[in-house]
Amino acid sequence: MELEEHYAKLREMNELAELGGGKERIQAQHDKGKLTARERIELLLDPGTFQEFDKFVVHRCHDFGMEKKRILGDGVVTGYGRIHGRPVFVFSQDFTVFGGSLSGPFGEKVCKIMDLAVKAGCPVIGLNDSGGARIQEGVVSLGSYGEIFLRNVLCSGVIPQISAIMGPCAGGAVYSPAITDFIFMVDKTSYMHITGPNVIKAVTHREVSSEELGGAKVHSQRSGVAHFVDPDDEACLRRIRELLTFLPQNFREKPPVMETDDDPDRQEDALQEMVPANPRKPYDIKKIIRSVVDNGYFFEVHEHYARNMVVGFARMNGQAVGIVANQPYHLAGCIDVDASIKCARFVRTCDCFNIPLITFVDVPGFLPAVEQEERGIIKHGSKIIYAYAEATVPKITVITRKGYGGAYVVMASKHLRGDINFAYPTAEIAVMGPEGAVNIVFRHEIKDADDPERVRERLVQQYRKTIATPYMAASLGYIDEIIEPKTTRPKIIQALELLRDKKDIIPERKHGNIPL
Repeated sequence: MELEEHYAKLREMNELAELGGGKERIQAQHDKGKLTARERIELLLDPGTFQEFDKFVVHRCHDFGMEKKRILGDGVVTGYGRIHGRPVFVFSQDFTVFGGSLSGPFGEKVCKIMDLAVKAGCPVIGLNDSGGARIQEGVVSLGSYGEIFLRNVLCSGVIPQISAIMGPCAGGAVYSPAITDFIFMVDKTSYMHITGPNVIKAVTHREVSSEELGGAKVHSQRSGVAHFVDPDDEACLRRIRELLTFLPQNFREKPPVMETDDDPDRQEDALQEMVPANPRKPYDIKKIIRSVVDNGYFFEVHEHYARNMVVGFARMNGQAVGIVANQPYHLAGCIDVDASIKCARFVRTCDCFNIPLITFVDVPGFLPAVEQEERGIIKHGSKIIYAYAEATVPKITVITRKGYGGAYVVMASKHLRGDINFAYPTAEIAVMGPEGAVNIVFRHEIKDADDPERVRERLVQQYRKTIATPYMAASLGYIDEIIEPKTTRPKIIQALELLRDKKDIIPERKHGNIPL
């Protein structure tokens, strides 16, 4: 062969591989409102940075006539590129090739880039659009899933792992995304479930669609499996790019610092009025968050799940921080099972990747309900304790109003190694609310009074002024400083600067045993 023939052969092979399952199947993908595997990679990565691996890999199956159906790439596009100039590894499942089903070589391609991602200390992003295990390969495909699961676990806390569900993701395939740090879903075109509608119908006689069983709304609002939902592929990929701006490349690094024109000494007078004087009146904790962070921008995570707890990322003087906050607008800010899981997971994620934690506290307690006890609020609530106590990143706490009972303790209190704990003058810190405390402590005095209601109200006010007050906690050293709300931003930024190089000591052990 002449030299030019060799080059022509390579170009021909590249064109064939890039065609995937063919023009008709590509068109079918577009007709569903979905991009192809390669189009997704092009949008996700910085232009011109994608370097592909294993472009010519094919399956090795000889059963069921599969030896006559070999397609270059075998259903997944893998390689590396850059996002905002920083290297990342990516795999994108190609639904046009055997429905994106996973074979032995498919799994080997994914495992190769995961192994390289750990060696290079780079995030790995999986774009999922697959019919699941390739039935024709039997246990080989199942074994490949196991190999990927193993790497998900070994990569956990080492490098950021991000999953985007951009089509079907069913059966064993759902467990790889479930182990990763963040899951994105696309509304109306993606779903996740263990057993499909046909199995559900056969077992329970109930008819249900894939959307009803495991669509984006199900997992973003009720199950909590998905952290983000976007209307289309393009929006999903843009949001992944933005998320990465808050994350380091790996656990050894700190997140990138961005320049900001927001004055670190800015005082926000509007904060003085945001917490109502009436302790029963709700308010939106997100308004406080946005008033404090750089340029008022808050990148919320798990926005539609457990809305009584707010978590997300922001920046303070350019530094990435994780925000955790009780939300008085929902369930009065009480902590329930779902809020416990949401909070604990986010705290642990931030701690994995050296992201300081800022916690805004306004919590009347754990949600009192028979259903909550039956679901294990004891076990799930203790996850918050475990997460905060174990976290070694800087932890700054601001009690805006209520901090009652065990819920006060679990929300990054001084007792769980909170580094710097602030409180507003409106804070109420006690074993329980004034009304409940008075009804127990002074029950006989109230019962015997000529005017029980007047006596109760007097005692409630007395309790609020003498016991449920931030000055009591401050006198014991549990609160480092009582601050005016308008000074929240400069106080937090100064604390972050102070704690930049903090170190916490953890007892030597194999690993802890978090209550699962």
